[in-house]
Amino acid sequence: MIYLRLFKLYRFSRLRGNNTIYICGTDEYGTATENKALQEKVTPKELCDKYFAIHKAVYEWFDIDFDHFGRTTTPQQTEIAQDIFLSLHKNGLLVPDVLEQPFCQTCNRFLSDRFIQGKCPHCGYEDARGDQCEGTTCGKLLDATELIDPKCEICKNKPEIRKTKHLFLDLPNLTERLEKWIKHSSEAGLWTANSKQVTNGWIKQGLKNRCITRDLKWGVPVPLEEYKDKVFYVWFDAPIGYISITANYTQDWAKWWKNPEKVALYQFMGKDNVPFHTVIFPSSLIGTGQPWTLLNNISTTEYLNYEAGLKFSKSK
Repeated sequence: MIYLRLFKLYRFSRLRGNNTIYICGTDEYGTATENKALQEKVTPKELCDKYFAIHKAVYEWFDIDFDHFGRTTTPQQTEIAQDIFLSLHKNGLLVPDVLEQPFCQTCNRFLSDRFIQGKCPHCGYEDARGDQCEGTTCGKLLDATELIDPKCEICKNKPEIRKTKHLFLDLPNLTERLEKWIKHSSEAGLWTANSKQVTNGWIKQGLKNRCITRDLKWGVPVPLEEYKDKVFYVWFDAPIGYISITANYTQDWAKWWKNPEKVALYQFMGKDNVPFHTVIFPSSLIGTGQPWTLLNNISTTEYLNYEAGLKFSKSK
């Protein structure tokens, strides 16, 4: 269990006399939450309240002593996420574009990410989602319109394609600064082999503009009048939760998150989350021009497989 491993490292660091903070929490926005809330016939907030309590109780049962176990549905999350977004906007690093996106006529809604599934165009995996293929040999990030024989996750009907305007993070403009940071951090921080492999694979393919807004109701609102009916994409929003959860723990959160010369950031996760933490999240912070604390060390696991090598996935 990854949190037990982290807890041991946290205690070891504390015993060494290091000023150490161990932050964790539930990332609660996005399509997966809206989807599950519909299935359970509750509001997204009611769903998050239920599962936050369950998660918290499990970690307490394991006697994992986080400094603070928080969640992303807080005023601090909204304030910090919107501030980062507006800094990127001010620096000219957000690009508007029109997407062709699946729209379910039966449900009367655009289908973002995990509201749609179909066959992966790269490996043929039958249950790929609209944001990523979970096939063991693939794992590629996808656009929902790429799926073969797509179906609405809720009603199982085939959607039609409609146009909708969104904002994109200008990753090509950030590539040079990002590569410089990756080279230094991956060598000095001794990133694990698969962390380097996944990250370098993204860089080698060439970074493209990444959409960071969604046609949803449950999420941090986009603070621009033209996009007031949209929210942030969960993988733009969720990593900011590390910062906002710290802000819920202490008013001196900036001493941890805007102090790169004195603070070392260590993270552990499954390897499918690597690009969000080594490419998209650091690009977002670098693009603000502010002195954010960036990742020093990342340790990632391989997939846990079952049934003829299929990935053991939460969604399954």
